[in-house]
Amino acid sequence: MRLLMLGGTEFVGRAVTDQALGRGWDVTVFHRGTNAAPPGAAVLRGDRTAPDGLAALARGEWDVVVDTWTGAPAAVRQSARLLAGRVRRYVYVSSRSVYAYPAPAGLPEDGPLVESAPDLTGDVPYAQAKRGGELAAVESFGERALLARAGLVIGPHENVGRLPWWLLRIARGGPVLAPGPRDLALQYIDARDLAAWVLDAAEAGLSGAYNVVSPSGHATMGQLLDACVRVTGSSAELRWTPPEGILEAGIEPWSQLPVWLPPGETHAAMHQGNTDKALAAGLRCRPVEDTVRDTWAWLRSIGGVAPLRPDRPAVGLDEAVEAKVLGGSLPSS
Repeated sequence: MRLLMLGGTEFVGRAVTDQALGRGWDVTVFHRGTNAAPPGAAVLRGDRTAPDGLAALARGEWDVVVDTWTGAPAAVRQSARLLAGRVRRYVYVSSRSVYAYPAPAGLPEDGPLVESAPDLTGDVPYAQAKRGGELAAVESFGERALLARAGLVIGPHENVGRLPWWLLRIARGGPVLAPGPRDLALQYIDARDLAAWVLDAAEAGLSGAYNVVSPSGHATMGQLLDACVRVTGSSAELRWTPPEGILEAGIEPWSQLPVWLPPGETHAAMHQGNTDKALAAGLRCRPVEDTVRDTWAWLRSIGGVAPLRPDRPAVGLDEAVEAKVLGGSLPSS
């Protein structure tokens, strides 16, 4: 199989590239050159946001292109139009954020979607950008377009900082504010499992939209943080605290306490989606312990400082805020 990877040097794109190379595929990586492409991949240089930035893609034929673009959808439209006659299948790594909020628990792929368009430029909100990217891929490729709607993505090479923050915080030890309840269901995907499914699905000729994320409850908040304690060998003490106490303290779910969302509307939208279609199409999700262990090993290999995308704010709870909450009289769950 001949793969054209648009990006391919960071997180999900890198996972796809690594998986394809491991399968013996012929891989071409198109990127700006900010980071080095994995060894074994052919490299084409270009900037999708610049005039004539796709010039390097004017020639060449591939079996599949994988695109993880998160900016304005016009860039996806330009790429798809340019490649439509020379690529068999276009895989766009999208997001479950394309569903109109609030997305109820159990929502399948045919649920209501946000309004968007394939030609949007400039600063486009994330949900509209991803939906516009979907529309751009389908516009040029029709039934040859595969839309992989990922959920929360974690794993080695994460450049958003969610799991790395928990690992580094727990490795530091001491009392840790653990957002309850312990049995709160999580729904996420290891970037490597997402990549494996994308390549399998492309090779099988699948098309249309799929929610590519673990079943809800594949792990719980307790299992995730317990795994962080084990793999780091930390003496950290998880202080499980009810959602009410955390919210009363003014702590922001998701951003200040990454991954965590209290039970309710937002948790249902993020952590309770329907994944039956992807599971039937072969999606396999590794145990949370494996994801946590491998992410910790990667963090240690790069000196314990996780990379952060410049377009995303840093996540995590300030030490002083955590200490204040833990020193207060919040009940323990």
